[in-house]
Amino acid sequence: MFGLVDGNNFYVSCERVFQPRLEGRPVVVLSNNDGNVVSRSAEAKQLGIAMGAPYFEVRALLRRHQGHALSSNYALYGDMSRRVMARLADQVPAVEVYSIDEAFLDLHGLTTFCGTLDARAHRMRRDVLACTGIPTCVGMAPTKTLAKVANRLAKQYPELQGILRLDTESRRERALRALPVAEVWGIGRQYAQLLAAHGIRTAWELAGVSEAWARKHLGGVVGWRLVQELRGQPCQGLLPSEEGTLARQSIRCSRSFGQRLTAIEDLWGAVTTYLSRAAEKLRAQGDQAHILTVFLSQDRYDPRLPPPHTRSTTLTLPSGPTSHTLQLLAYARRLLEKLYEPGRVYVKAGVVLDGLEPPGRGQQLSLFAPAAEAAIPAAGRARQLMRTLDDLNRQFGRGTVRPAAAITTGRQPAPWQGQAHHRSQAYTTRFDDILLVF
Repeated sequence: MFGLVDGNNFYVSCERVFQPRLEGRPVVVLSNNDGNVVSRSAEAKQLGIAMGAPYFEVRALLRRHQGHALSSNYALYGDMSRRVMARLADQVPAVEVYSIDEAFLDLHGLTTFCGTLDARAHRMRRDVLACTGIPTCVGMAPTKTLAKVANRLAKQYPELQGILRLDTESRRERALRALPVAEVWGIGRQYAQLLAAHGIRTAWELAGVSEAWARKHLGGVVGWRLVQELRGQPCQGLLPSEEGTLARQSIRCSRSFGQRLTAIEDLWGAVTTYLSRAAEKLRAQGDQAHILTVFLSQDRYDPRLPPPHTRSTTLTLPSGPTSHTLQLLAYARRLLEKLYEPGRVYVKAGVVLDGLEPPGRGQQLSLFAPAAEAAIPAAGRARQLMRTLDDLNRQFGRGTVRPAAAITTGRQPAPWQGQAHHRSQAYTTRFDDILLVF
């Protein structure tokens, strides 16, 4: 049996742990630059506020109902997520951290020593709530896909008390008949439209298609495995890695600017900041990148600007894969100069690292080095430099040591820094923000 634990309205729940005054009120958390709604309390959902809704469209509605809007506080959410996952890891044989607020659990064999799975799930929910303040729901089933289904339904029906176990044929059928096919894990918008065109509207109907049909219409073997999982036949297990997280196949870092930018040096500061962060993530998972992409975006909602609103350019690194920030920045500058057009107004930039693999594969030495052996000590010094950079930032805080292009003069925030007018304190990660009780 697999379990899926999901934090209820996770970002909002994190905020409520430290601001009890938000309990019972409509609360939304906003995306980068305070643009769109990315998390909603149950009360906000009851008001009809949709996920992804622009903040300016719901601001008045929130005010009328004494609601609150908060800027994203990812330092807080990430730390609270680590605490939740640590509590779960203490109670089950293995955990796969699927996202900041979701984790798959290995429940095999627990009933032999720990009583029924329902009782175990209730204990886990109580433990996480008591130790972190985060409410959760638990779905349990023979496959990961069915565990996702069970979790979704456990959140939708309060009478289930936060848990649902799909371990019998009758329970599986009842659950799949109640679930729209568009809400099945792995079915995106395009597949949902295709399935609807073929008269398949529920997860139960999808589970009944033939192998030939699934392979033809749902991406080959991947689609057939999805159908098998809906039938209760496990086709995938947990995917553990270091610290319970999955290694990324690509790394992307992008942000909307707090103000519109026109100068290339301001854009370069943004690209430098984002690429430095992406390279840090790359090194953290022990990989190097073969391919670098840089992109710039204009305002897609400006009717005066014809599409495309986003332009990008990609480079396969000529010297082979690397995770060295300064080497990546040298290539990124060339890509930015290729993209930049004077007089244009930009609202967003980003970088993507692809072709990830561990060091030692495909490493290409410089043809113009004085001797082949000379490149080896240089590579060692480069790795040591990056280790020292990461150690300093880990010890003294992210961004303590960074490329000069990412540093602005004076006390004004960087022009590319997003707006966050409603951000709460970093209650768990900054000494200055720790709550004081008198």
